[in-house]
Amino acid sequence: MCTSHAQEPCEAAQAGAGRRSFLRATALLGAAATASAALPSASAEAAAAQATSAAWRPDTAGHRFTLAVMPDTQYLFDGPSIDKAPVEASLRYLLEHGGEKSRNAENIVFLSHLGDLTQNGAAAEFAAIGEAFELLDRRGVGYSVLAGNHDVKSSTTDQRGSTPYLDTFGPRRFRGKSSFGGASPDGYNTFHLFRAAGREWMVLALDWRLSDQGHAWAKEVLAAHPTTPVVLTTHELVVEDDSLSAYGQQLWDRLIHGHDQIFLTLNGHYWPAGRATRKNAAGHDVHLHLTNYQNRYFGGAAMIRLYRFDLDRNVIDVETVSPWILGRAAKGLNELERQEIELSGDADRFSVDIDFADRFSGFAPVPARPARPASKVLVRDTAAYWRFDGHADGTAVSGTVRDLSGRGNDLTLVTVGGGTLGWSSDHHPDQPGHGSLEFRGFKSPLKGAYLRTVDGAPLNSATFEDGYTLEAFYRLPADWDPAHHAWSGLVSRTGTGGAAGRTGDDPDEPLATLSLSNDREPQWAMRPLNQEGIATNWGQETPLETWWHLAVVNDGTHTTLYVEGCPVVRNPKAKAVGITSVGLPWLLGGYEYGGKIDQILHGRLGDVRIVARALPVSSFMNH
Repeated sequence: MCTSHAQEPCEAAQAGAGRRSFLRATALLGAAATASAALPSASAEAAAAQATSAAWRPDTAGHRFTLAVMPDTQYLFDGPSIDKAPVEASLRYLLEHGGEKSRNAENIVFLSHLGDLTQNGAAAEFAAIGEAFELLDRRGVGYSVLAGNHDVKSSTTDQRGSTPYLDTFGPRRFRGKSSFGGASPDGYNTFHLFRAAGREWMVLALDWRLSDQGHAWAKEVLAAHPTTPVVLTTHELVVEDDSLSAYGQQLWDRLIHGHDQIFLTLNGHYWPAGRATRKNAAGHDVHLHLTNYQNRYFGGAAMIRLYRFDLDRNVIDVETVSPWILGRAAKGLNELERQEIELSGDADRFSVDIDFADRFSGFAPVPARPARPASKVLVRDTAAYWRFDGHADGTAVSGTVRDLSGRGNDLTLVTVGGGTLGWSSDHHPDQPGHGSLEFRGFKSPLKGAYLRTVDGAPLNSATFEDGYTLEAFYRLPADWDPAHHAWSGLVSRTGTGGAAGRTGDDPDEPLATLSLSNDREPQWAMRPLNQEGIATNWGQETPLETWWHLAVVNDGTHTTLYVEGCPVVRNPKAKAVGITSVGLPWLLGGYEYGGKIDQILHGRLGDVRIVARALPVSSFMNH
């Protein structure tokens, strides 16, 4: 950070940076005794013993992991006033929370220090912080450091030669670490590789000031790892919200803007914390974050940022905590510690939405899953299988759609009000067949087209007493309107409860229907052989313009509805055996009420399969 420095006056930009008022965390204090039990212990010896015994073994396959960030610690290592306890508390936190076997597992995979480790760059200061980082060295924890303007002569670039920083945190320290990728010839720039969420990631740690040689080296590293997403760390880049410093702009122009792999940058140097977002040359967002707390109590107390990546939710949740203060909570905190125990302002606790697959698609596209032949989908006891690939987009469906199970459950076209049914190549990414049917149903006046099984098809009379699995893929368009499109059936069995002598509930309802409610909730409503009334399974609202997979599974006793392979909450507990039949056809895209067509699907329907037994989730078509 640019405070008064013997080598360099404070930069004008800092004078205007301003300070944010302290945040009070009194709610946390009320639970301090409880919190301290799950966080670093008050005793340094006990914490060290726990850290030594717990295995630091990050989960490299799971879709959630944490990158820890430690900004400017310079005031803790300032000449005669050296206090390494806060840094050691933060490092022990990583050890206690990092491994998958830890009772407090965060799955912390890496730590990045953002520079200004020390105040004066003196050998004694570096000896102290170097000793603190031995906590990580002894356990093989992956981490990176870089030089800030207080660690080296600030008027120099990475070509400055030997310094106490380089003696302490040069490449020799990292050789042999599994995450260490290499260093520039001068030793001041390094790159580190770690595995998380089943792929390789890079932290590119750059010096306070890159020389031309440094820029060339960084570009060579990126070129050598063309499919690896990169977090770039450096001491100076963002100066305040939505603004880069002059050097930060240069770094953006010369390196970041043209390299799509760099999706996140982290820097310290200035305060208060801030964020910026810029579009790179590929048109993708790059998130640029400033984090620095040296202006706060106890020089920031070695606060750490936790970047929690969640690739299932496509988000990075960010939190800022002080393990040193948290660890002291059981003993009682002073007034200033109570204000710093955890920061909750917009710049310190926030979420970043990133569709990781889409963001990385320009340099590391996820290969599309290839189509699978019908023979791979025809599992034992398949009663019917229909798929809709192999046709030109937009062309109209005509003639017969064959049942690929070979059991004769072919489909014929039914049009209403002059409606049409079209072929589409759009499909669920995990669908066996790469095609779908595009239904264009409308409620009033009723218009559209749907498919029905031929008269005499074996499926028409099947009752599935021993169980069944019905699967379908579907996607609703942006113009789907509940006033005109609700309660259309994806797959349904015709014939009414009244016709079957089952008068419980509404006797005009069909014998079975997998439909979509006005809130786009999938519903399986049917009359089992052992019930007078209707048994219903309900799913949750499914968003538009998204492909979904549904599966209804009956094991001969109970029925479970799955959305994307996940069981829904509203699955009835009552015993349900088979599906009542009066020998009438099944419909795709149509729904009958009172024995007459009442609604037609508005959306796309992909592969549909019916199996005469219960299948495990691992055997669903989307697996």
